[in-house]
Amino acid sequence: MGQPNRAETPEPAVEISGLRKVYDHNDQPLVALEGIDLKVEQGDFFALLGPNGAGKSTTIGVISSLVKKTSGNVKIHGVDIDQNFPLAKQYIGIVPQEFNFNQFEKVQDIVVTQGGFYGLGRAQATERAEHYLQQLGLWDKRFEASRRLSGGMKRRLMIARALVHQPRLLILDEPTAGVDVELRRQMWDFLVELNETGTTIILTTHYLEEAEQLCRNMAIIDHGHIIEHGPIQALLSKLDTQAFVIDVDRLPTSLSALESEGLSAVALDGNRIQVEFCGQRPLNHTLRQIDQLGCQILNVNTKHNRLEELFVKLTAESQSESTL
Repeated sequence: MGQPNRAETPEPAVEISGLRKVYDHNDQPLVALEGIDLKVEQGDFFALLGPNGAGKSTTIGVISSLVKKTSGNVKIHGVDIDQNFPLAKQYIGIVPQEFNFNQFEKVQDIVVTQGGFYGLGRAQATERAEHYLQQLGLWDKRFEASRRLSGGMKRRLMIARALVHQPRLLILDEPTAGVDVELRRQMWDFLVELNETGTTIILTTHYLEEAEQLCRNMAIIDHGHIIEHGPIQALLSKLDTQAFVIDVDRLPTSLSALESEGLSAVALDGNRIQVEFCGQRPLNHTLRQIDQLGCQILNVNTKHNRLEELFVKLTAESQSESTL
């Protein structure tokens, strides 16, 4: 009797091994990527973070063929970009940081033309353009020259253009740079819905709150090396401190009763108390203390800059090691 068929493990959306990129800068080698290994699973919402000049854009450039690698291997959904890049490219949609469309071309035409580059007939490309322009709130602007759009609308146009061939992997390089808060939140909602349909998303951003809100896994790159890689929540648990912001109906006259060894409390504007403590400890004891001070607790939130704290900590350690 034969063995039952085992479900095959799906190929990663992106699999990078030993990737190096060395530029020739004034006849001197400039190492941008030093043998990085990285894997992004299918369906993930992944953050690629790092300081300016760390190697993020170079990595994305290699994946999308805009940058020629020095050595190493890159596979997109199991397809080696050196062996069959036309197929690998079909899997990728990329939204670069800079606007790179014809500013005098009409919005709908920009998206339809992009579909043609991927082999779509005009009718199919037009249908898909309508779908994504509707979803991204640009349908009313479809006959406008793109130069007349606001910066936020241009960002959304870039996303619609990248999606017209329905890629399995969407790469977003600083997609909300210069976008106001309301529009940023709308774009977040759209990207979450897109990811839930199965599209893998790789995001680079300097808004670390954005990465913490949207992404499940991340890698931090610095000086051409991956210095940390894994689930965001697991990485955050490595921080030595925990911080919470507690909304109360009124502030007590003194917070000294809350403070103890390893725990501090400060009053914030708007009847808010921030408590911070080292290591892992129960929060309910502190909440009971606040209640005993005669304050009604209205809401409790984790402090939102914890990813920023982790980022600063790891990049500082990386900088220290690089100078040794």
